[in-house]
Amino acid sequence: MQRIIISDTSCLIILDKIGETLILKKLYGQITITSTIAQEFGQALPNWISIEDATNKTYENLLQTTVDRGEASAIALAVELDNCLLILDDYKARRLASSLELNFTGTFGLLVEAKLSGHLPSVRPILDKIKQTDFRISLELESKILNRAGE
Repeated sequence: MQRIIISDTSCLIILDKIGETLILKKLYGQITITSTIAQEFGQALPNWISIEDATNKTYENLLQTTVDRGEASAIALAVELDNCLLILDDYKARRLASSLELNFTGTFGLLVEAKLSGHLPSVRPILDKIKQTDFRISLELESKILNRAGE
């Protein structure tokens, strides 16, 4: 069974801002988001991004007391589905996913994975593009990412 990849809004927004959303398609093929995330993203979606919502809205609403709506919807969906990987950048959302024993990565983690699996020749140019946006990255984190990517 193919792994289901559920992306939160932040990953889509940052990759869209730098014109690199196809990294997701190259790495994972198909991405799933919720209707809440689609609304937060606010852009037309390519055919390789599908929309699916959790059925347990009470649980999703409960999660919203800890994390934002998009993250809550992604985590609630991942709890209902088997064999998922969540793409989450927010620290609180990652802590919650960890406490629920869900598999997750972040935008930088998927960039490293794309490099190591041969879908991306280098992470450095992507990081340079990200640094030109309002997304902030510390020198320490940048160094860790480049080290993990073998650069």
